[in-house]
Amino acid sequence: MTFSNEQLETSLITASTRGGSERKIGAVNVPIYLSSTFHQESFDKFGPYDYSRSSNPTRDALERTIAELEGGTRGLAFASGIAAISSAFMLLSSGDHIVITEDVYGGTFRIVTEVLPRFGIEHTFADFTDVEAVSNAIRSNTKLIYMETPSNPRLRITDITSIVALANANDCFTFLDNTFMTPLYQRPLDIGVDVVLHSATKFLSGHSDIIAGLAVTKEDELGKRLAFIQNSFGAILGAQDSFSLIQGIKTLGVRLDKSSESAQKIATYLTRHSLVEEVFYPGLSTHPGNEIHAKQAESPGAVLSFRLPNRAIAKAFVESVQIPVFAVSLGGVESILSHPAQMSHAAMPKEDREKRGITDGLLRFSVGLENVNDLIADFDQALTIAEKQTKKVLT
Repeated sequence: MTFSNEQLETSLITASTRGGSERKIGAVNVPIYLSSTFHQESFDKFGPYDYSRSSNPTRDALERTIAELEGGTRGLAFASGIAAISSAFMLLSSGDHIVITEDVYGGTFRIVTEVLPRFGIEHTFADFTDVEAVSNAIRSNTKLIYMETPSNPRLRITDITSIVALANANDCFTFLDNTFMTPLYQRPLDIGVDVVLHSATKFLSGHSDIIAGLAVTKEDELGKRLAFIQNSFGAILGAQDSFSLIQGIKTLGVRLDKSSESAQKIATYLTRHSLVEEVFYPGLSTHPGNEIHAKQAESPGAVLSFRLPNRAIAKAFVESVQIPVFAVSLGGVESILSHPAQMSHAAMPKEDREKRGITDGLLRFSVGLENVNDLIADFDQALTIAEKQTKKVLT
């Protein structure tokens, strides 16, 4: 099912209660079913729920919501984004091979390089901005091509259509981490991707108050296989957090639109500052992936990265800004500034980080809902302080 962006904005609000029992009593919110087990009326035939690890009505409402928003057949809610990613990798078997983007979240890098090899699952990193490089990395035992676009933290863009065509020609699954875009801005399943993954902790929740992960499959059979893995490992999202996430999703449209509008202005400002060496944001015409991203997504999003000359200047800048939170994570109503080298990508060895351009001067910025002029003024004063400190050191 294909939705327009306008229809998606409506579905963000209505999907969770459509078809649920709360409709019969007029409730505008899904109830929180804080029950670990469920009474069975019949000795021989059980009802739809028996144990909340397997299924819970509140979690079901969330899973139906994300499946509808992504245009998939099956949604699954996990205890974290990395739990969703890890469980999806368990669809593979010993002897299988993954081709994965070299620009990938540090937690995903850790699983692929340190955990999966223990189970005989191999991998090759490739530059996913180059379709030929991806093609050359495919082997006879390749079963999965894993995308992250825009990538974390340098916002590099993968041509989803080209990678899906390559996967189909080689009988491979395609997974895509859609955390930065959300289904509001990018619908990978409509382009042919098999599994979409989210750290729902981020924009989908939007309030930095829960840890959650989501997965959506294009085909029902694959959804059943992933549900079996989820139930076997027990990596489920609890009812309370499922309810909170449903509430967060309802405001995604207004939050993400406002933050993305501000991100465009901040990225443009940063390109004009003499201390900033490079700005990574797909909304800039100078971004290498600008045209491809515009074809497959509705917006550049609310995350950008920028490179300062070195760690000392980055440190001076971070310690001088007043408004953003300096923290791990992104996607909250508050602006969050982070240092990937020692936060999101700390699991990646320094040599690997530097090969990928994740230098000690690189900062990632998730734009929140503060006034954009206040944010720019704050950046401006902090960059001025950092620049003065740099000049003192040089003299």
